[in-house]
Amino acid sequence: MGTPAVAQGERHILCMKWGTKYGPEYVNRLYAMVRRHLSGDFTFVCLTDDASGIRPEVRCLPIPPLNLPPGIPERGWNKLTTFSADLHGLKGVALFLDVDVVITGPLDDFFTCPGEFLIIHDHKRPWRVTGNSSVYRFEIGAHPDVLDYFRTHFEEIRRQFRNEQAYLSDVLHKQGKLKYWPAAWCPSFKYHCIPRWPTNYWKPPFVPQDARIVIFHGECNPPDALAGRRNRRFRHIEPATWVAEHWRE
Repeated sequence: MGTPAVAQGERHILCMKWGTKYGPEYVNRLYAMVRRHLSGDFTFVCLTDDASGIRPEVRCLPIPPLNLPPGIPERGWNKLTTFSADLHGLKGVALFLDVDVVITGPLDDFFTCPGEFLIIHDHKRPWRVTGNSSVYRFEIGAHPDVLDYFRTHFEEIRRQFRNEQAYLSDVLHKQGKLKYWPAAWCPSFKYHCIPRWPTNYWKPPFVPQDARIVIFHGECNPPDALAGRRNRRFRHIEPATWVAEHWRE
């Protein structure tokens, strides 16, 4: 069996913003980075509960309702609504990006890389199938079963999986549809950009070779990386001045 062909059609960049953790500047800067690094036409869609302050080039649409029980820990479950059978009538291929990534290289290959569903391979536990959903690509409307099963089996899924990316990766792996981006494309700031101890005390973070989208997870976001970190509780980080070059409007 050959490698599945890349779906043809309109290209969409999807992101999602809800609650108060991230302001509109994250969406605005993400759009600007995409525009600088993706050639040709695309639509940029933000699924959000608050469109205020978001630049007019971004099409803001409501997050499809998930109707989760109140008070549960936030584990990114809302991302699963991108797999709605009808996502606001959108058609074509979507590249989903977390709003706190920093784009440092060309994006065109993210739309041409062969595969039915592509995601980052988890950096911390590479022996697992779990992907990191900071960056994933799929054909809109092609995987409604992912969301439909979640809606009817939430408590069971919540007991088995810590978060949405573990559930998502497991389902698509069992279907034989899971594929990972080339490892160099989406490095982790936390694991790949901070120099090893003790050189992190005098060497600043760097952009790894062939990096295209630097992902942030844990307690450090782009503004934290730019400012550096000198407290004793977390690992020392010199200011990552290159963040300012890329993370801007």
